[in-house]
Amino acid sequence: MKLARFFAATLVASCVLAAPGHAATLRWGAQNDILTLDPHSQNHATTHGLLQHTYESLVRYTKDFQVEPSLATSWQQVSPTQWRFNLRKNVKFHDGSPFTADDVVFSYGRIIQPQGTNQIYVSGVKEVKKVDDYTVDMILSGPNPVLLRLLVDFRIMSKVWATKNKSENVQNYVAKEESFASRNTNGTGPYIIKTWEPDKRIVMSANTAWWDKIEGNATEVIYTPIKADATRVSALLAGDVDLVTDLPTQDVTRLRNDPKLKVLDGHEVRTIFIGMDQHSPELLYSNIKGKNPFKDVRVRKALNISVDREAIKRVTMRGLSIPAAIMVAPGVHGHTVDLDKVSPPDMEGAKKLLAEAGYPAGFEFGLDCPNNRYVNDEEICQALVGMWARIGLKVKLNAQPMATFISKIQKFDHAAYMLGWGVATFDANYTLQSLMRTKTTGADGSFNLGRISDPKLDALIDAAKTETDAKKRDAMLREGLVITRDNYYYVPLHHQLRPWAMKRNVSTVHKADDRPESRFARIE
Repeated sequence: MKLARFFAATLVASCVLAAPGHAATLRWGAQNDILTLDPHSQNHATTHGLLQHTYESLVRYTKDFQVEPSLATSWQQVSPTQWRFNLRKNVKFHDGSPFTADDVVFSYGRIIQPQGTNQIYVSGVKEVKKVDDYTVDMILSGPNPVLLRLLVDFRIMSKVWATKNKSENVQNYVAKEESFASRNTNGTGPYIIKTWEPDKRIVMSANTAWWDKIEGNATEVIYTPIKADATRVSALLAGDVDLVTDLPTQDVTRLRNDPKLKVLDGHEVRTIFIGMDQHSPELLYSNIKGKNPFKDVRVRKALNISVDREAIKRVTMRGLSIPAAIMVAPGVHGHTVDLDKVSPPDMEGAKKLLAEAGYPAGFEFGLDCPNNRYVNDEEICQALVGMWARIGLKVKLNAQPMATFISKIQKFDHAAYMLGWGVATFDANYTLQSLMRTKTTGADGSFNLGRISDPKLDALIDAAKTETDAKKRDAMLREGLVITRDNYYYVPLHHQLRPWAMKRNVSTVHKADDRPESRFARIE
């Protein structure tokens, strides 16, 4: 009843605000809520996708993912390790205070703090220096061929506001810390977040003082996280929401055939995979004592070759996935079709590998899985439990909401876990550096939660960070993906396809990073 009352109230608000051809309210429903309002705390796609409406960066993507100016109007390379950015003048934060170079320098110092997980977006930046009020220099540790793409998610926060509100430090999400910045915002972007009620709704209104122009007519955006698939679809069919970006696969055909709706198709540069603890001397949540089976490549290979990816695609995903052999999706620089060839499952081969590793009867382990983040996430994990049972592995599934799940696995409190990785830079080294590089306190290995450590792979990843020769760099990316694949460091499952459904009178731009931008939305 509460949800019904909320949608009724929203519908009234929409009618009031939507003047023909002008202002309109976009009511957007999806499965997952944000984790925080702190733009430097959590490298989480839904959080980034909502906060990009409020917090801006020096550069941004065009509709087709080319880099264009945002808070910086231009830039030039003074030397291979020095970039100068000319900042946009007369930009105001939402509280009316001016944007200057001090805010860029402050935001750099903030995003690199170790309790956050967004350091990757300033990877290779050694220092940010103020030249004058509207010019900053970035000093790099070496040449950086993807610097601008990294900076797309380096969000700029007001130094004065953060200091005034005792939010100079990044929220420590894992420690369940709260701060003023984790519950309030003050950006320069096209929308102002008015309210966030966790797991209920986010309300945003257009920033009339924005330096740019909103292309669409959505002057208000109401985002509603709706975990249950049936409820989310019912809300769309009843007209209670205008747009749904997390479609249950079993309903896509029905939604395509509904004359009141339209479906916008597109792929997503996100790979869904299983990670394994390859570091702990004894595996948690297992009946094996005194050792860790996942340290043995034969065990990791057995898990990989016993997965029937085509069955998951056909049955669980209803055709809406691309079975994966590597850890980056089509559309990511470094992905090639020849590397991403999936073999049919080999149950007998998997049993033989387990026996050779000393586990002829298999063993038990826990699998942590979100149940409200990825398309059919819990259902996929349930399918894996059945597949792995066929080779003697007894898997105890622990499915939980994303907010609880992500905190748990970041504390290394797991044996195995499901995660999805989208590639914000559209470059494979983003994945390699985040998921495969030996973990440090900085950007390296920020989500290497299985704590893989491979010196050869580390050397390749580090070299690719600074290699400017395209052919040499592509060879490094390829070798890194092959090493990851052939050592079975992860169990890649599939790359997501991501159709969005909306009412006939709604139009927007499909985004392969699964981050809808309301500034492009139009409600007729």
